[in-house]
Amino acid sequence: MARKILLICGILASLLYVGSDILAAMRWEGYSYMAQSVSELRGIGAPTRAFLLPILFIYSLLEIAFGLGVWGTAPSGLAKRGLRITGGLLIGLGILDLMGPFFQLNLGEAVGSFTNTLHLLMTVVTVLLILMIIGFGATADGKWFRFYSYATILILIVTGGLAFLDVPRIAANLPTPWMGVRERINIYGYMLWMLLLAVTLLRAPAPAATGKPPSGIGVPQLTPH
Repeated sequence: MARKILLICGILASLLYVGSDILAAMRWEGYSYMAQSVSELRGIGAPTRAFLLPILFIYSLLEIAFGLGVWGTAPSGLAKRGLRITGGLLIGLGILDLMGPFFQLNLGEAVGSFTNTLHLLMTVVTVLLILMIIGFGATADGKWFRFYSYATILILIVTGGLAFLDVPRIAANLPTPWMGVRERINIYGYMLWMLLLAVTLLRAPAPAATGKPPSGIGVPQLTPH
């Protein structure tokens, strides 16, 4: 039961993130869902920042809980190693997301300012972690999930690369008519993958009993024994 609750947190996290993004965009009059970035909604100076920060805090906790659930779902062989690494990376990403409010975009400063440069670096680290999570998690459920995961990685790389090409246009105060669309394809693609990973693992049998609690139910032990 504990394992299932932790895995359900992955579904809740995905739905919460996408739903809050859509709702925040609707609350900001004049915000362009197609042309403006997700980061702007929670950036310093944004009218939706106070609405989003508590939600993103809850999302981060759900993400960490899901990582614990993935860690505790340990079939044999390659899938076990892949899921353990995926769970650890999800926990790390959740902790990084908890620090997100300290590295937010500042809407009142230039793109190349210190604050916004830190935000960009944080974004790069986040994207790399997400790609690693999907790559290691691809072993969760046979060929179909592996191919789906690789296709998701390809989409994220392409749309993420196109989004970064908009940075010079932002710096030059030029229009970026499709930036919001490309960024949301990237983010929503990962959220869909996380949701499907949770559903896939919920359908999988629980780890076999070994006379002691299954490894991973609770905080994983990272110290050598």
